[in-house]
Amino acid sequence: TCSVDEYKSELLKCREELCSFIDETNSHPILIRTAWHDAGTFNKQNADQWPKGGGANGSIRFEVELGHGANAGLPKGIAFLRKFKEAHPLISWADLIQLAGATAVEVAGGPLLPMRYGRADIEAASQCPPEGLLPAAAAPFPDQAPTAAAHIRNVFGRMGFNAKEIVALSGAHTVGRAFKERSGTVENGAGPKQATKFTCPMARVRKDNQEGVGMPGGKSWTSNWLTFDNSYFHKQYEKEPKELLWLETDAALHTDPDFKTYFDLYARDQDAFFRDFTDAYVKLSECGSKFIPVEGVRIDCPHKRS
Repeated sequence: TCSVDEYKSELLKCREELCSFIDETNSHPILIRTAWHDAGTFNKQNADQWPKGGGANGSIRFEVELGHGANAGLPKGIAFLRKFKEAHPLISWADLIQLAGATAVEVAGGPLLPMRYGRADIEAASQCPPEGLLPAAAAPFPDQAPTAAAHIRNVFGRMGFNAKEIVALSGAHTVGRAFKERSGTVENGAGPKQATKFTCPMARVRKDNQEGVGMPGGKSWTSNWLTFDNSYFHKQYEKEPKELLWLETDAALHTDPDFKTYFDLYARDQDAFFRDFTDAYVKLSECGSKFIPVEGVRIDCPHKRS
């Protein structure tokens, strides 16, 4: 145990270290994905039965959950975070995972997220949620949904998100890639020989336009996939169909009428996207969390955008 001030101090120190690490390793995407997948198992029907409702409680650190098909590749994200946990043992795993995700968004050029900390961790692998709660990329869908739009609504609806929040959160795909060895949705695997022109070692995809892609390979949704902006909503794949990724669940966002309203808005207005993403992401990061103290812990931190 420690005081709130001590905990704030640890969070701020860890955040500074994460900023440097993310910038050096270009690990923004995997840390955002790790945070989303820890929180994305939430079921609002069990919200009052912690930790039965899943969500952001650090469960993804356990091998049983990392072994879920949707989490392929995420052992690397947890391995990245393990050294930060060792250096800052006072910080819970649930907080560390969400701190890393929020910091990654910011370092990539996204909004400064008003996060709340103080999450409790589950203590045993037996408390991990069952497999099959995260979105699938394409049919057949695990919930037997007839369309990609219905599947997205089912998954996010279970967590308590509406159409605007679903589209805003999906905009995080402006950062990151898919790999053959992970989701299996693309033919591009890890390594320079399987890279696209946007995921090869020489690609300049960072916000500061410097070289560096981390591990080369895979296929991205956007041409500048280490920069957090509204590029996802510009449907760049239409001009670069061989080089960029677009899945059934992505297409649903601009073909379903309810989703399309927000998709088109965010394509026109990056400020609107950042505003709505901020609200939705903070909500996601608190799904299923038990805070100690109950009001949580907040830190005041300068913006790290370059």
